[in-house]
Amino acid sequence: MSNWYGKLIKFSTLLTLSVVILGAYVRLSDAGLGCPDWPGCYGKLIPINIDASETILEFPERPLESGKAWKEMVHRYFASTLGFVILISAYLAWQNRKSVNQPVKIPIATLFVVIFQGLLGMWTVTLLLKPIIVMAHLIGGLVTLSMLFWLWLEYERGQSKNKILKRSFKWPAGFMLLILSCQIALGGWTSSNYAALACPDLPTCLGQWWPEEANFDEGFVMWRGLGVNYEFGILEAPARVAIHFTHRLGAIFTTLILIITTIYYLRKNQNQSKFRMASYFVWSALIIQISLGLATVWWGLPLLVATAHNAVAALLLMATINFNHVVTAEEE
Repeated sequence: MSNWYGKLIKFSTLLTLSVVILGAYVRLSDAGLGCPDWPGCYGKLIPINIDASETILEFPERPLESGKAWKEMVHRYFASTLGFVILISAYLAWQNRKSVNQPVKIPIATLFVVIFQGLLGMWTVTLLLKPIIVMAHLIGGLVTLSMLFWLWLEYERGQSKNKILKRSFKWPAGFMLLILSCQIALGGWTSSNYAALACPDLPTCLGQWWPEEANFDEGFVMWRGLGVNYEFGILEAPARVAIHFTHRLGAIFTTLILIITTIYYLRKNQNQSKFRMASYFVWSALIIQISLGLATVWWGLPLLVATAHNAVAALLLMATINFNHVVTAEEE
C-alpha cells in the first residue's frame, strides 16, 4: 500500500474534522449566509475590496458584514482543499488497486460523497438555511469523516503484524453506531431550527418533566417549501420546545445504549486490552459530550462551548467507529 496514500488519508481525516468543526462555528455564529451567493462571496472568490454600496444594490436583503463573509469563505476554502485531497487519495487507491491490502471502493465512494457534500453546501446558501439541507450538510460531513477514519484504521491495521482473517458485522456495535448517528442528526435538527435554548432550565424543561406545550407535529415537519429565509428560525416556541426536548430524550437513550453495548463486549472479551482501550475512548468522549451539552444550556449557548459540543460529537462518532473496527475484526 502506498505510503503517500496512507499520509493523505490521515491528513484528509484531520482536515475533515477541522471542516466539520469550522462549519459548526460558522453556523453557530450566524455566518451561514455571510456570503449570499455561491461559490464566490458577493461575486468575488476572496472577500476583499468589496464595495458595500454595490452589495446593497445587488443584495439589498443581505448587506455586507465582512466578519461573517470571511468566516463563510474560510470554511469554503478548507472544504475545497479537502475535496482536492480526497480526489488525489481516490486516484492513488485506484492506481494501487492490485495491491492486496489496498481498499478501492471506500475511497471512490468517499469522493462521490464529498462531491454531493459540495452541492449541499451550495443549497445551504441558495435555499436560505433550510433546516433539512443544513442537517443533511452536517450528516454529509460526518459521513465523510467516518469513511476516512475507517480507511485510516484499515491502513494502520495493514501496517501491523496482526492479519485479519475476515470481517463480520456485529449487530450490537452496529446498532450503537446507528443510534449515535440518529442522535447527532437530531442535534443538527435542533441547531438548524434554533432550538438549543428552547428549554432554558435543567433538568426539567420549562419547569416540567414533560413540557405540555411541546408541539411535536409542528417541530418535525421536514419540508416547508421554497423561498423561505430560515435564518434565526421560523418555528414558534412550542415546536422548538418539542425539538429540544426530543434531543434531550435522545441523549439519555443514546448514553444508555453506548454504555450497555461497550460493557457487553468488555464482559465477553475481558482479557483483550484493545476492547478496554476502545471502550475507554467511547466513555471519555461521552462524558465530555454530556458535560458540554449541559453547559450549553446552563450558560445560555456560549459560542465556544456550543462549538466544542459539535466537535466532541464528531470525536464520539470516531470513537464509536473505532469500537466497531475492533469488534468486527477476527485476527490470526
